[in-house]
Amino acid sequence: MSTLPVVLAGARGHGRRHLDNIRRLQDQGVVRLAGICELTPLSADEIPEGLGAPEQSADLGALLDSTGARIAVVCTPIPTHADLALTAARRGVHLLLEKPPAPSYAEFRRIADGVAAAGVACQIGFQSLGSRAVPAIRGLVAEGAVGDVVGIGGAGAWARPESYYRRAPWAGRRRLDGADVVDGVLTNPLAHAVATALALNGTTRAKDVDGIELELLRANDIESDDTSCVRVTTTRGVQVTVAATLCAEDPGEPYVVVHGTSGRITFWYKQDRVLLQRAGHGPEEYEYARTDLLENLAGHLTDGAGLLVTPASTGAFMRVVEAIRQAPDPVPLPDGAWRLIPGEGRRTVPGIDGLVAASADTLALYSELGATWALPKEVST
Repeated sequence: MSTLPVVLAGARGHGRRHLDNIRRLQDQGVVRLAGICELTPLSADEIPEGLGAPEQSADLGALLDSTGARIAVVCTPIPTHADLALTAARRGVHLLLEKPPAPSYAEFRRIADGVAAAGVACQIGFQSLGSRAVPAIRGLVAEGAVGDVVGIGGAGAWARPESYYRRAPWAGRRRLDGADVVDGVLTNPLAHAVATALALNGTTRAKDVDGIELELLRANDIESDDTSCVRVTTTRGVQVTVAATLCAEDPGEPYVVVHGTSGRITFWYKQDRVLLQRAGHGPEEYEYARTDLLENLAGHLTDGAGLLVTPASTGAFMRVVEAIRQAPDPVPLPDGAWRLIPGEGRRTVPGIDGLVAASADTLALYSELGATWALPKEVST
């Protein structure tokens, strides 16, 4: 495999993880960090040891031209994704684009159509879909290990301090300066739960979605949602429900559950861990390896490996993003429904952990589980 020059757009915040991963792959001779695109250049101390002194510029197009980059990794604020992705595509530069790929379905289509017209490869950064557990679970389902699939549930109970929403101007926003952002719990921090649940059901394309029900709420003083649930009715007749919060009392690992007529499969996607429970058998637990998405993209360019997360395979997820974008603004929870934890600077919703788990178990929305603060669902078709 030849070494591919890479430019990273957005190297601070979450971008630091990409720097570390590029360093790992550079040590293996897979890629080489050729440039960093940031509004303010990184200092030498901000660049991991071993990456040298890559060229830096605030102009992505100029940087791609001067470095001869083959790959651009785009890890910038959500509203900037489309323009930066197309800047790379027009130059024949292949893409690893962070999730969510866009804040609206129209922007997503602009990206997908643009990269297709340019003939470049585009990988969307849903790392959970690089887990080898995903095809393994699909295989178990196909062989009837849990009978017929009757539904898929997802649960994400995380906690974020109030300062989380002050880390960037776009954080916790639905719109900024007239542009869509849609930085909600289902579309960004726990987007993997949504995308993974849809993928396990084989509901990946936009046309696979028949209808969407939403309950969007917030405990924090933000514009977007932090405690929400969604139920997707698929063209296959199976419902996919995901409940998520950033206001958990006792934060835990997010997971997805495949419910069958004779068993269930639980997938803790950040751990690549799978639990199979089925009639007539004891519980079986497995751990799987994960294919890094940048490494997979590099392999696609040099050896013809199949891309794991193409734009087309995230169309169903983007239908959910679009439904959230078009929904009424999230409903603020009444003061009595949340509390501030002294010393931690974060808000919790009493009972939310149990509601999130119950939703994944029953495929019910918060209002259907008796949450007094949940308003009737918003339906999108």
